Amino acid sequence: MFAVAALGIVLLLLGVPVAFSLGLAGMLGVWMSGLPLSVTATRLFTGVDSFVFLAVPFYILAAEIMSTGGITARLIAIGSALTSWLRGGTAFANIGTSVMFAGISGSAVADAAALGRVFIEEMPKEGYSKEYSAAVTAASSIVGPIIPPSGLAILMAAVTGLSVIDLFLAGILPGLLLAGACAAVVAIGALRGKLPKPQRMTLQREGLGRMLLETFAVLTLPAIILGGMIAGIYTATEGGGIAVAYAIFLSTVVFRVMTLRGLWLAFMRAARTSASIYLLVAAATILSYALNILGISSWVSGTASLFQDSPVLFLFAVAGLMLILGTFLDIGAAILIFAPLITPVVNTLGIDPMQACIVIMLTLAMGLLTPPVGVVLFVVMRVGGIGMLPLLRELLPFLLAQLAAIALLCLVPEISSTLPRLLN
Repeated sequence: MFAVAALGIVLLLLGVPVAFSLGLAGMLGVWMSGLPLSVTATRLFTGVDSFVFLAVPFYILAAEIMSTGGITARLIAIGSALTSWLRGGTAFANIGTSVMFAGISGSAVADAAALGRVFIEEMPKEGYSKEYSAAVTAASSIVGPIIPPSGLAILMAAVTGLSVIDLFLAGILPGLLLAGACAAVVAIGALRGKLPKPQRMTLQREGLGRMLLETFAVLTLPAIILGGMIAGIYTATEGGGIAVAYAIFLSTVVFRVMTLRGLWLAFMRAARTSASIYLLVAAATILSYALNILGISSWVSGTASLFQDSPVLFLFAVAGLMLILGTFLDIGAAILIFAPLITPVVNTLGIDPMQACIVIMLTLAMGLLTPPVGVVLFVVMRVGGIGMLPLLRELLPFLLAQLAAIALLCLVPEISSTLPRLLN
């Protein structure tokens, strides 16, 4: 079992693509168990043979269409208009726009790339340092995978058997808490007079009316997705198809920005992203199967007795483990491998499974901001032309604030369980 894990880690450190690292380690585990290697072909197929996984390409495609259909500029205008009277208002606008963008894209990388091109360029013109601008963009972008529609929630639902709708709802308040932690850091800087005031925006009545109309049109997308699922009108997968249709309608009819070529490129990007996710899911299934055969489930379950009298301590231990794993392992792969192992222990200890799932998602998302595999970190570095050490110095207060938010989530299960409980 440990030889299999060691092989996977070594391959990752050598730069082998994540899917191939997991698949090769899984094949080693199957071989060590004495089973024929032909079993891996069956597991490759069964790993993605899930109705829940059908939702992933739809939400990715909807995000691609909205991102290239004029949505980014409108969200930035909305956020800037709402915070133009505050010291540090543009930093607050950056965070608020990330929250709104999360309800469209569900992706931290898309958030950082799309918003970074604007805010990292424009914020220094008001007096912010480029490193601070990039730090705000990076820290607030990890709200993307938490607030619905969330691709991570779909993966989590597929491997744990929990309801996608419940996980969507469970991510709303923790996602806002994470954004609030970033806003608190900005507020402290503003109160100390270290942040500039933005230029006040002046809108004519016609411009204000159009902005409000476009705001309503944009923010109805997540409302349509969640509202229909909560009402039982359609499933998460069917909601993804509706999201794609609505995104095409907004981009082509309402905003009149999307062209046929742009639509085709959005389909191509979504197809590539979906294919990479499915390959990762299939490879992680092989590794998970091999580890289970070699006895990892029994080993993990045995740890439940160590935390019998302190379930909260177990939750903190899981958060610490996920923080470490997130620094070198892809977030989707970590969920696919470890969530099914941790869930039985969570149930044994009486921990709310929604709380545990959201803690896992949040702590793994933190890995997007830390080297050596911090994808969001490298995206904002490339967009802003910034070095890693200056960026990490500015990012550190945001990381500490977000860790405090995760600790609060571990201590207060109601943050993640209230909305699903109200639905049920």
